[in-house]
Amino acid sequence: MVQRVAIIGAGAGGLASIKCCLDEGLEPTCFERSEDIGGLWRYTDSTDSGRVSVYRSVITNTSKEMSCFSDFPCPEDFPCYLPHSLLLEYFRMYARHFNLLRHIRFKTTALSVRKHPDFTTSGQWEVVTETDGVQELHVFDAVMVCTGHYQEPYLPLAFFPGIDSRFKGRYLHSQEYKDVEAFRGKRVLVVGIGNTGGDLSVELSHVAAKVFLSARSNTWVFSRVSDHGFPCDMVNTTRFNHFLDWLLPSALTNRIRFRKFNSWFNHANYGLASTKSSNFKMIINEELPFCLLSGTVVLKPKVKEFAESSAIFEDGTTEENIDVVLFATGYNFSFPFLDESVRNLIDDNRSLYKRIFPPQLEKPTLAIIGLVQLTGSVMVGSEMQARWVTGVFAGWNKLPPTSKMMADVLKKKPPVNRNPSERENLKMSFIGYTDEIASCAGVKPSVLRLLLTDPQLALTIFFGPCTPYQYRLVGRGKWSGAREAILTQWQRTLKPLRTRVVDDSSNGSSSQRWMCLLALSTTLMSGFFLFSKYLRPRWSP
Repeated sequence: MVQRVAIIGAGAGGLASIKCCLDEGLEPTCFERSEDIGGLWRYTDSTDSGRVSVYRSVITNTSKEMSCFSDFPCPEDFPCYLPHSLLLEYFRMYARHFNLLRHIRFKTTALSVRKHPDFTTSGQWEVVTETDGVQELHVFDAVMVCTGHYQEPYLPLAFFPGIDSRFKGRYLHSQEYKDVEAFRGKRVLVVGIGNTGGDLSVELSHVAAKVFLSARSNTWVFSRVSDHGFPCDMVNTTRFNHFLDWLLPSALTNRIRFRKFNSWFNHANYGLASTKSSNFKMIINEELPFCLLSGTVVLKPKVKEFAESSAIFEDGTTEENIDVVLFATGYNFSFPFLDESVRNLIDDNRSLYKRIFPPQLEKPTLAIIGLVQLTGSVMVGSEMQARWVTGVFAGWNKLPPTSKMMADVLKKKPPVNRNPSERENLKMSFIGYTDEIASCAGVKPSVLRLLLTDPQLALTIFFGPCTPYQYRLVGRGKWSGAREAILTQWQRTLKPLRTRVVDDSSNGSSSQRWMCLLALSTTLMSGFFLFSKYLRPRWSP
């Protein structure tokens, strides 16, 4: 029986894992190599330690209601989208509230994690740590690795001939970027159009002489501010929309989605994306379209090669006098502390059962938390993983036989490997994946059952945003405040905006009710209109 659990990393996933261990009566010990909690969300000016952290201006892409821990809502006076400083403060509040800090050993590095000699029968692990130069050997019944996937910068210089031989300017990975000062007055080329590449291009455009953004894939851009000014993820990430995605053909849902994106601005006119492409990514950026429109950012195709001071692109064009090349090309994950025999089992998260457990191990006492890409908050997915994993460790949840886990992995693993710059295409549905793990843990809510017992809550869950509180309504870890948190989620969303109150009698006291049903009305009208439209032959002038 598992009792003592080692947790590596005190970021969002590590904190959730500590709390879930305590909920199950386990004894967690978390090893954090830095002096504080927060992981990559704890901003530091220095990059000397090799620790990955966010840049100074970063703001979350998912709203507070869709990103919080499932039994600990964000304060109502926090803004909808959090700067890194407020998100870190929220982590501190969570750690204090559940008394998690006493289980964390700071400035302690996990040097190695290897199987105990009797692992086949005990499932135990030998963990070697180092604190202030002193090494220590521990034996744990289970290990939860919570280091995430932002670990080693992916810098594919081999794909850019001349960058390290002919090019005389400076090049760096976005991990080294902290603020704009070093780029003032420079001509900058940003390589990669993910969320980071888009954000940095916009930020640099305010001080750089010129910014060029190189993109090799079709990219759809959308805003965090959705219809009627509500947070985009709260409007779109609903069980009703998830049901429509399952019900309708993917070609039709993509056309509806593309039409929605193009209603903001025509992506083909900006050189970003075509509705005819089946291979595409989506990024969140409110300012990029205006930067392209104003010329402060210039979109370019894939780089072919570099000369001494210029970049030559695949379309034959050249941009001269490039001072700095900034690679926003993503990260590789690595687990250097894991024994090689274990590390070799993990090609990527697709070689793990449910993206968590290495299925080949004789005992399921090693779990990888947070190594997943979702269309919503990874924090929420990581917490759900931790709840299921600790339930397995405590004996409440059971895993299938190894043969069935291996068959499931092979069925879901694609035949070709992709590099980190293509990880957007590997994102899984936030609701689909979280529901899958919640079902394994026995905490997925039943909308049909609630419809019979609590119709108001059932309708809010189905048509409203799929907030994390939904997974605290039933099962182990049930939270008495979950229902109230769901029914008041829009109040907490609007509260920080009420800094200047205006008289709008048209809203009246029923405003909260129609906001909860906004997803229903919007989606029904647009969905059925577009469905009928695309059943007719398409006409264009």
